Amino acid sequence: MAWSFTSRAPVYMQIVSRIRADILGGVYQPDQQIPAVRQLALTAGVNPNTMQRAFAVLEAEQLFITRGTIGRFITTDTEVLARAREVMRRETVARLVEEAAAVGISPEELIEGIRAYERESAADTGEASQETTTQ
Repeated sequence: MAWSFTSRAPVYMQIVSRIRADILGGVYQPDQQIPAVRQLALTAGVNPNTMQRAFAVLEAEQLFITRGTIGRFITTDTEVLARAREVMRRETVARLVEEAAAVGISPEELIEGIRAYERESAADTGEASQETTTQ
């Protein structure tokens, strides 16, 4: 199934964010070979040139290491991965703040909403683990 894209950002940058998230989320492990440009372009439903442009950004960020003709691999450099995590955090916060502002939610309300969400999630997790232990 093709990936879905929005009109907010260039497709290649959305691909960069998606692959970066996959790397940080463990879909791709350090030192794992990434699928070839054409293969991943087919999966994503985009032109191989668009995927190549995204790969160039990820290589510039040093998330990909090219090993000659063998292919591209995910970096094992923990500092590079930490920088990528920070970039992802900033992008996520910016997107969330923009979306909240568009519907009239202030940063303060957003922060309180996040705290409430965390409390509710913790409570739900606690209830789920209690149900498991009592059964």
